[in-house]
Amino acid sequence: MSTLKKTIPYCYCCALLFMAMLQPLFAQNKKDKKAVWAEISSYFHAPAAFENQYGDYKSVLIDEEGKEIQSKSAWAKQREKIKAKWMNQMGQWPAFLEDQKLQFLDTTVREGYTEYVVAFDWLPNRKTQGYLLVPHTKGKKAAVLTVFYEPETAIGRGKAERDFALQLCKQGFITLSIGTAETTNNKTYSLYYPSIDKAEIQPLSALAYAAANAWYVLANYKEVDSKRIGIMGHSYGGKWAMFGSCLFDKFACAVWSDPGIVFDETKGSGVNYWEPWYLGYYPPPWQNAWRQTGMIDGAKGLYPKLMKSKQDLHELHALMAPRPFLVSGGSSDPIDRWIPLNHTIKLNKLLGYENRVAMTNRPEHSPNAESNRQANLFFEYFLK
Repeated sequence: MSTLKKTIPYCYCCALLFMAMLQPLFAQNKKDKKAVWAEISSYFHAPAAFENQYGDYKSVLIDEEGKEIQSKSAWAKQREKIKAKWMNQMGQWPAFLEDQKLQFLDTTVREGYTEYVVAFDWLPNRKTQGYLLVPHTKGKKAAVLTVFYEPETAIGRGKAERDFALQLCKQGFITLSIGTAETTNNKTYSLYYPSIDKAEIQPLSALAYAAANAWYVLANYKEVDSKRIGIMGHSYGGKWAMFGSCLFDKFACAVWSDPGIVFDETKGSGVNYWEPWYLGYYPPPWQNAWRQTGMIDGAKGLYPKLMKSKQDLHELHALMAPRPFLVSGGSSDPIDRWIPLNHTIKLNKLLGYENRVAMTNRPEHSPNAESNRQANLFFEYFLK
């Protein structure tokens, strides 16, 4: 008993001292999150000229019978119908490749992180190689998948200000950079399942499926917190990230850098969803590629059918709700893109959420230091 009496006060005092030492750390973390929010909070509010403007886009909150969706349960049914409609039109995905793990091919230790060359199956009949960047910190970490024409740009071996994976790794995230290097080189630009001559899935949807399989290999990596995995891409990669995050709901959040978030033939080849490597697939040989408009005589593939039925990509945005996403807009996604985004904002309000849809804008298509900082802070807030 005497030993117990001496031990309890001693341990209690140690605990108090330990908690006192941790309080500044907790306060700093809380302060940091408030500071981040203070900087990014303006991204979630449309300018007054675009508030509550919905344009000619079909409301996602009106069902097939013309009735307004007014409850979470009704939205759950509507959501399934929207997703099923798009999947039926684009082609159904094969089963996810859930149990696989990354294969490590090469290792380079760099300042503050380790760079691994990795391989995994992103389609049932095809492997890919990419780069896994792992910070030299302990414990489970948030992660971001980056997607582009090839995996080198995102790790700092391409155009300036597109090194998303490297920047985020230096910020403490595990990052996996992947890209369609083989088809970029042969100018077919996408993924085709089971083959380019007999593709059963629209290529942009096949890219989304590949992103989903990449999510599983990241989630299976020992240092990744599977509940905190985001996705990011620019332009071609922005389309890929948008379709991947909208169609696969395990991504916690997303950044889409100037993909063209809705169909817009006034933007020429920047918002070219009509191309056969996006939503206009037909078996090659292809004609009139890289054209400035989609709706021409003899237009092929799914795209002209979507246009005629007045479907648009805001329906896919709605599948993100209530997960947060940031549109890092440039020349393809100017400030009036708040009009289609307002549909998802309205949906989030029905679901009881605010500050889930964000947009920033720059004049140029290319990302810059400011837009990268905005994207990095977004991930910092929602994943860390």
